[in-house]
Amino acid sequence: MKQSEVTVVRIYLTEAERAMKNLLARLHDQEKVRGVTVFRGIAGFGRSGVMHSSTLLDLSLDLPVVIEFFDEPAKVRRILAHLKDTIPPGHVVTWSANVNEG
Repeated sequence: MKQSEVTVVRIYLTEAERAMKNLLARLHDQEKVRGVTVFRGIAGFGRSGVMHSSTLLDLSLDLPVVIEFFDEPAKVRRILAHLKDTIPPGHVVTWSANVNEG
């Protein structure tokens, strides 16, 4: 089984930050990363301590969103360098992984 090294990236945002649409377009259209998944949380909080959660009475949601993608380490470093001014500090987590190539 052939494997290759990749870097996995998780970016933590909220729906209200409006960065998700632009980020997904960049990852898909410009960067053409190997895989992207968006997770929508039902509750969460970050450094600010402000709880973001869903209830049946919410009309406008500001729920947590996690955007996860992976690609070759050099490509990920280049992408993250371009994103440093658009993603708040402390909202990006990365780690090395191996992907099964077949």
